[in-house]
Amino acid sequence: MTPIFRSATALAGDLKAGRLTAQALMEATLARVSEVNPKVNAIVSMAAPEALMETARAADTAGLEGPLAGLPIAIKDLANAEGFETSQGSPIFKGQVAPKDDIMVARLRAAGAIVIGKTNTPEFGLGSHTFNPVHGATKNPYDITRSCGGSSGGAAVALATGMLSIADGSDMMGSLRNPAAWNNVYGFRPSWGRVPSEAIGDNFLHQLSTLGPMARNPQDVALLLDVMSGPDPRQPHGYDSAPVGALDGASLRAKRIGWLGDWGGALPFEDGILELSRQALEQMQAAGAVVEDVAPPFPLEKIWESWTTLRSWSVATGIAPLAERKAELKDSAVWELERGLAMSAMEVHRASVIRSDWFLRAAALFEKYDALVLPAAQVWPFPVEAPFKTEINGQSMDTYHRWMEVVVPASLLGLPVLALPAGFGAEGLPAGLQIIGRRGADADILSLGAAWHELTDWPGKRPALT
Repeated sequence: MTPIFRSATALAGDLKAGRLTAQALMEATLARVSEVNPKVNAIVSMAAPEALMETARAADTAGLEGPLAGLPIAIKDLANAEGFETSQGSPIFKGQVAPKDDIMVARLRAAGAIVIGKTNTPEFGLGSHTFNPVHGATKNPYDITRSCGGSSGGAAVALATGMLSIADGSDMMGSLRNPAAWNNVYGFRPSWGRVPSEAIGDNFLHQLSTLGPMARNPQDVALLLDVMSGPDPRQPHGYDSAPVGALDGASLRAKRIGWLGDWGGALPFEDGILELSRQALEQMQAAGAVVEDVAPPFPLEKIWESWTTLRSWSVATGIAPLAERKAELKDSAVWELERGLAMSAMEVHRASVIRSDWFLRAAALFEKYDALVLPAAQVWPFPVEAPFKTEINGQSMDTYHRWMEVVVPASLLGLPVLALPAGFGAEGLPAGLQIIGRRGADADILSLGAAWHELTDWPGKRPALT
């Protein structure tokens, strides 16, 4: 088997033991990118192959000691990696080369990872569909006429096609979860504050978005998470967290799983998604888990009200400096900007009170359940040329992102969530589940994921494209 489809954990072990060189791995990586990337457009702004081979040779000479030493990685094109363009998918920033690494990228390099390029993302990361006017659309490897999801779509496709073994991403409204589900890989949204963001502008008020890892198995997710994690003195909310480390001995036996389903009919789903989710839950039960249906724990419309207020407020603060260039922004960015700028302080306060009430109710649920489960997306991958889903089973979506409402309950509270593969639908397209834990239970949720992966290994079924 080509080393590209081996796990990052196994590759790192081989590199450290001398059974594999960084040069050989880089050569295989570049060959794989050359073969596959033109078909799917997942990795953009690639470094020159000669420079990457020289970096790999230098790593071999210096010794491969870090936890990611010698592993190639491409950074989501919302984060800065020194020497690479950070376009954010916007023509406004096209061609702007980052002068230094963001905190997360610096940690990856310090751990020995070799940055080969960037992964594609929607413009400003808005919308769960990876397309932009700078780099174009990233295609789903299971059907290149379909969306790969987003906003960490380039990362998910790079993993699914064997161009990378680990990838970083970010998640405000499912951006690590929707693309993981649609590409048959794992995406993990950590507890908010575990992975520090950049200390730019306000560092106290906004608690919706987080950076996080993706991989083809939970152990590799844990490997990357441990490198990303830990406080930074420039950030007030970071916290020390014990390393996740190895996920040996993971088991589903006697784990209490609460199934939220369609939230009492409040969430519409395309045909087949709930059925596939139920089949996955039955597999968990067969492995010893205790699965129970959970009645709607909180009014979903109130969660949506809180979310859309706090999200528009947060997004608007980030793109407010571009307000005079609205004509150059995508429609969804203008929508968020105008809503955010029009908000009063009391509107934001009321939204946060709703969030606080929902947190209290969720905390009570986690006294009974080890994890809560929802589908990772409400629809199957849609045509790549469509900007977003406008309806689900005849029900019109009133915003550009309403079709991803299923990810909001966990995002609003900053809970750890693992998106795991759940199998394939009638058309051969993948779907996934969200496994949600209480704040701080990152290791427990990844352990559940490891037990699921041992049981199923869905990523072992790769697209015909590969």
